[in-house]
Amino acid sequence: MEDTTAALRQRVRDVLRKYPGSQRAFAERIGLDPTKLSKSLTGTRRFTPVELTRIAELTGVTVHWLIYGGDDIETVAAAPQRTARPGREPGDLREAGRYQQILDAAWTLIAERGYHSVRVADVAKACGTSAATIHYYFPGRNDLLTETLRYSVRLAFDRQVAELHSIEDAHERLLRLVELQLPTPGLLRAEWSIWLQVWTESALNPDLQVLHSDSYTRWHDTIARTIRQGQQQGVFTDTDAEELTVTLTALIDGLGIQVLAGRPGRSVERMRRVLREFVEREIVRH
Repeated sequence: MEDTTAALRQRVRDVLRKYPGSQRAFAERIGLDPTKLSKSLTGTRRFTPVELTRIAELTGVTVHWLIYGGDDIETVAAAPQRTARPGREPGDLREAGRYQQILDAAWTLIAERGYHSVRVADVAKACGTSAATIHYYFPGRNDLLTETLRYSVRLAFDRQVAELHSIEDAHERLLRLVELQLPTPGLLRAEWSIWLQVWTESALNPDLQVLHSDSYTRWHDTIARTIRQGQQQGVFTDTDAEELTVTLTALIDGLGIQVLAGRPGRSVERMRRVLREFVEREIVRH
């Protein structure tokens, strides 16, 4: 684990050296006190999952790359090739910074207003720039909206990797995965709003069908791998892992939709309780 942590610190240093600004400015952009950033870089403090996710967003890499030095297709969402102009190489951080600002603004607007209610002019206003600048990075409105949905998928997977990489116990990992799927107020509820729109749009848009299929398959496989790991550790039952995964993911989807739709009696707290009870009753070995 120490070797992995040391390598992670080195990769953060590598992208930090390419950042077009001071270390203090970098720390502020990821919401971290500069002193804490220094301690994390020297090894006297660990980066939190939230900090790793923000570093990845700001520098155009993935959390998986920061931790492991590569992007494993089994754990990183492999969505369709994007159509935006600038590259996302760590060395092109000025372009990546503007690109990320646009995505962040579009992501928030789509989560709040809905996929079809967001115009390029709205995103430009939120970024304090012009529509021409948005079109420089995203040739058409559909490019912008599709890339924003892809970004939301990557954000979710980055957070999963950041949260789970240090958890060895499969039972704890599965409960953490469940927690990451609860539409709690803030980031997770906004992600659920966008995910519901992906479901709706993918029924009509072939490009989004590919996005949905790829991202959902990787979410499904993450759960299945965790269950198999627990079976190998002797903490989960020997029930077919694929069948348990199908049932658990369907339960998460259905409950999440009911919470967002505001169905009476459906709350995040009840969703959490039902999911934990299912895990304990159907998956955990007694």
